[in-house]
Amino acid sequence: MAEDNEKQLITRDYLAIERTRLANERTFLAYFRTAVVFLSAGFAIVQLDALEEIHLVGWFLLSLSPVILAVGGARLVQVRRQIRKYYREGMME
Repeated sequence: MAEDNEKQLITRDYLAIERTRLANERTFLAYFRTAVVFLSAGFAIVQLDALEEIHLVGWFLLSLSPVILAVGGARLVQVRRQIRKYYREGMME
């Protein structure tokens, strides 16, 4: 009976780690999606002559897009490392 509780705990922990991993990937995809929107909006503003008075905003969006993508990528890697670290520590106990 005690072994069944341990197996459920291990399965529950494994599933929690999987949910956390998937949430981390969704968060990165949100960063990626935001970067793509900023990039496309920046290009549109810079290319359209009708929006010439806000070209500065377009250039700002173009320069902000890679920063957002870099922050999202760094966060993805950082959280992934933390998940692996806690998973290994839990396995050693």
